[in-house]
Amino acid sequence: MTKAKTKGAKDVLSASPTHLLHRALQLALDFHAEAAGESAITQRQFTVLSAASGHEGLTQNDLVRATGIDRSTLADLVARLLTKGLLLRERSATDGRANTVRLSAAGREALDLAADAAAAGDRRLLSLLSPKKRETFMKILGGLAAKADDPPTALAPKPAAPKAPKARKTGASKTGLKKKHAKPGKKRGGAPASAEEAAA
Repeated sequence: MTKAKTKGAKDVLSASPTHLLHRALQLALDFHAEAAGESAITQRQFTVLSAASGHEGLTQNDLVRATGIDRSTLADLVARLLTKGLLLRERSATDGRANTVRLSAAGREALDLAADAAAAGDRRLLSLLSPKKRETFMKILGGLAAKADDPPTALAPKPAAPKAPKARKTGASKTGLKKKHAKPGKKRGGAPASAEEAAA
């Protein structure tokens, strides 16, 4: 009984795109960690530093949109990068209630060193696929990533179209049999009708 249940759960997971994407991500993160080494920044820290390097003075909300990392995780990542001296925090020039971050000199150096490890991890992951499948794989990932930027209403499933009502059958009696109409000039049973009966 236990084996049957385990096999059923395995079948469900192997048919789940969410689970398979998660497993593929774990593999990619392992490749990045092996290429970078234990003392280097993590792949997610590399992502935050890359986003911060592209635009000076990003707020935390900006980083959430740019990286796709959820707010609480991003706050923890930024705090660690600030502690390491890789990011600098400043008060926003346009919004007094918000803080912005930018790369420090050490952060830019760390980003440059981590770029080789990130590229090596990506190459190792793609090497598991044939050249033709790599192109398809990247197109699929790019399409899914682009959908993440769509507003929630655009991602909501469309309601199913209402089914057309079934056409009612006409000309049927209560018993479901169609009434037979006698042709003029003939009686039921095949006998000819009189002129009077035919004209009636």
